[in-house]
Amino acid sequence: MPNNQLFEGIAFLKDLSLVEFFLFFVYLALIFIVKSAVLWLIRFLTKGRSFRDRVYPIIEDVLNLLAIYGAILFFLYYFSREKWLFTPFYETEGVEVSIFLIVVAVMIVTFMSRLVKAFNSYVMPFFYEQFDVDVGLSYTINRLIYYIVMFMALALSFTTVGLDLTAIGVVFSVLGIGIGFGVRNIAANFVSGIIILFERPMEVGEMVEIDKKIGRISKIKLRSTIVETLKDGTLVVPNQYFIEQIVKNRSSAELMARVVVSVAYGSDTERVAELLSEAAAQEMQNVKGIPDKEPDIQFVGFRNSALDLQLEVHVTTIEMKEKLESRLRHAIARLLFENGIQLAANPINQNDK
Repeated sequence: MPNNQLFEGIAFLKDLSLVEFFLFFVYLALIFIVKSAVLWLIRFLTKGRSFRDRVYPIIEDVLNLLAIYGAILFFLYYFSREKWLFTPFYETEGVEVSIFLIVVAVMIVTFMSRLVKAFNSYVMPFFYEQFDVDVGLSYTINRLIYYIVMFMALALSFTTVGLDLTAIGVVFSVLGIGIGFGVRNIAANFVSGIIILFERPMEVGEMVEIDKKIGRISKIKLRSTIVETLKDGTLVVPNQYFIEQIVKNRSSAELMARVVVSVAYGSDTERVAELLSEAAAQEMQNVKGIPDKEPDIQFVGFRNSALDLQLEVHVTTIEMKEKLESRLRHAIARLLFENGIQLAANPINQNDK
């Protein structure tokens, strides 16, 4: 192909009338103004909470979809008589690639992406509810549907613009061999993501402990997993970590507020245990939602110049755990001081427990 073909194709843009170009954007703005007016009218006429929570989001997504693709179709119709829209600026394997063909290919990919997301959001939950599918499995099924549909859409769009999928596969194979060592971690995380989606050792909504930080899994992607913690923000964890490391799944385990107290040698450990029980009884009444279960107090170890005792109280949430642990420490410090019990000079680090 001569190098001047590309410039020859773009030269047709010079024939555009500025008036026509300006009017096109005016009509385009009207499409979105009408869409916004319809949404406002629906919200104004409907006051029901259930309608706004369930039906309105669906209507909003449908109207946004119609506005966007209506604008694209209007673009194709408005300039359908212009030569530059259909004039090829590249030809391969007998396929003449024009602006019209590229717009169609982009429409295929974006439309399928929006369609499959809407399908997973509004249609699949009905089947999950009917067959009692849990959150983790439904998330896995949604991701698999999305990846399969998008792969097919990309393949179709590539074929539309004349790209040979076999040639692309060969190119990626060569590149994969050449840069394989440089992206091996990305490949490992990608494979680990597929394993997590199929084997489901961790699922969306479950509580996990990573580097002594407890959080809830909010999203599992092919390369990484998103874990939302209470105080440490959002953790983006490579999927390979879940496959190669020991990760504590806290969802099935009882959640406990835990305080370890180190007292000096010679202290009356029985008396210390009584004070821990008294502190637990006081603070359990001050925090709402504490399960009605007896706290567990244990003498957990001897160390140089220290005797370690541990207090555990059953809780239901991470927020409750952290709030109660703080209140317990205040109460224990006050009771130990009032009873003349001295803390050890080298207290145990609870992160080591």
